[in-house]
Amino acid sequence: MRIVSLFIIGHLSFSHAVAQTTAEVTIDLTRTYQTIQDFGASDCWTAEYVSDYFSTTEKEKAAKWLFSQQMDKNGNPEGIGLSCWRVNLGAGSAEQGTNSNIADETRRAACYQKSDMTYDWTRCDGQQWFMKRAKDYGVDHFLLFSNSAPVHMTKNGKANANNQTISCNLKDDCYDDFAEYLATITKHFVDEGYNVTYIDPVNEPRFDWKDGQEGSPWENTNIAQLAKQLDKSIASRNLSTKILIPEASSWDLVYGGTGRAANQIYAFFNRKSANYIGDLPSLAKVVAGHSYWTFRSNADLKDIREKVRNEAAKYFVEVMQTEWSMLDAAPETSAGFPESYETASKMDIALYMGKLIFCDLCYGNMSGWSYWTAFATERYSQKNRFYLIRMNATGDTGNESYGDIKKGGHLTVDKNLWVLGNYSRFIRPGYKRVAVKGADDLNGLMGSSWLSPDEKTLVTVFVNMSQASKKIGIKMADNAIESMKTYLTDKNYSLKYQPSLNDASQMEIPARSVVTIVAQLSNATGIQATSSPKASDNKFYGLNGHQTSHPSKGIHIYNGQKYIVQ
Repeated sequence: MRIVSLFIIGHLSFSHAVAQTTAEVTIDLTRTYQTIQDFGASDCWTAEYVSDYFSTTEKEKAAKWLFSQQMDKNGNPEGIGLSCWRVNLGAGSAEQGTNSNIADETRRAACYQKSDMTYDWTRCDGQQWFMKRAKDYGVDHFLLFSNSAPVHMTKNGKANANNQTISCNLKDDCYDDFAEYLATITKHFVDEGYNVTYIDPVNEPRFDWKDGQEGSPWENTNIAQLAKQLDKSIASRNLSTKILIPEASSWDLVYGGTGRAANQIYAFFNRKSANYIGDLPSLAKVVAGHSYWTFRSNADLKDIREKVRNEAAKYFVEVMQTEWSMLDAAPETSAGFPESYETASKMDIALYMGKLIFCDLCYGNMSGWSYWTAFATERYSQKNRFYLIRMNATGDTGNESYGDIKKGGHLTVDKNLWVLGNYSRFIRPGYKRVAVKGADDLNGLMGSSWLSPDEKTLVTVFVNMSQASKKIGIKMADNAIESMKTYLTDKNYSLKYQPSLNDASQMEIPARSVVTIVAQLSNATGIQATSSPKASDNKFYGLNGHQTSHPSKGIHIYNGQKYIVQ
């Protein structure tokens, strides 16, 4: 067994005394957990506007920030190397204009399908521009998602509930039509050379979606019915794309709750459920959800995500976090956040996102993580809570923008992008999380480590929430580290290569920072998974996303972990 030992010395300064603490952090390369699928962001809704109205220089700059995996001449990342690009399939509210019940023009979206059921592939040209640049930069995972069925298929002719309370806005006789629409678009882009890994037919089904943007409520029964139709449409085209559900608006709804769109892991993956669809060949054995509404306290960050992980493990389904920005009230001060959004800096907001990602990955065992959304304007003292790249309209004199972005403007990268890059640029698809012990202080130092498929690269991401720097010394058995490079994001630096931190025997993690250590290892590890939860046969379905019957008793490997079924 190979173990990496990191000896941490933390220095805390006070007005009348100086305290020193020493902690040992151990990385066990023989204990593995989930395999990462990707890190991503959404194009919804303003990628269309950036491409159509901003200069080529500005939009090329954005594409490089989001997708590039190259280094500049000083060894700094040019971009954050996203491995997934999430593409919104609009429902046609853009074509309806002011009759769409969506006041903000930038939240309307065009639809590839016209009311006569023919397709116009020249629509959404701005979104398609970013898709192409993502592919050019090497992004290999594309996810297509729908917030509403096309308006000619909805019950009220709108892309939202139109200020009414409804349970589902899809016409009863249009489930097959909607499925064909989704599969046709998927096939089109697959034929264009895009690796469309997932198609997501519903979004946040719990919400009423009465106005303001495209969206539809869904009952679990409706989702199951649509998934069955979509499975047929995908199969008829011989697509490898998988259906991803349910895009729950908060994690507590996937393992509990009552009412519409609740307890969704049980609903879709338990054979006893009336809405069981776990044996559909095209359905991903993944539960997708959003980290909104469950991040304000340390207890929620840990306990809720562990409940998600444990419930998903019962049915051998993975978990993916597919949408988050800092929606909701400000996190609690007990969780290390300032008193309010007004007093928080942009680095405070980005740092808390780094902490959230740690919790999603390490407590929720999530195999993917995506941000909402890539582009937005900054308004109403919201700072960088809702974007990776800030849009400013021509004529703006400050960070906030209330001008017409159809007149063009300029783009500015922010700390959120670079903190996400501390993860996304270096933890690539196929990397496995390995056990880390002693770096899980949610108000202090947190760390996660990831091993490449060839076992030659170990990526460790530290998030230091404290006001004090942490000095660490790294020791590895068998002189395992051949070389290492370190990248820092804090209030002064943005994913900057720091050669001064490349000495494994003496490294300091700055206060309020995110640091990524990329170590090249000298020999293979011979990893064997060792995690062994126990469960009864009748609680496990869909082993490794392939089997549809109960797994037999014995040892099974699922998502990098060993499970003993008794």
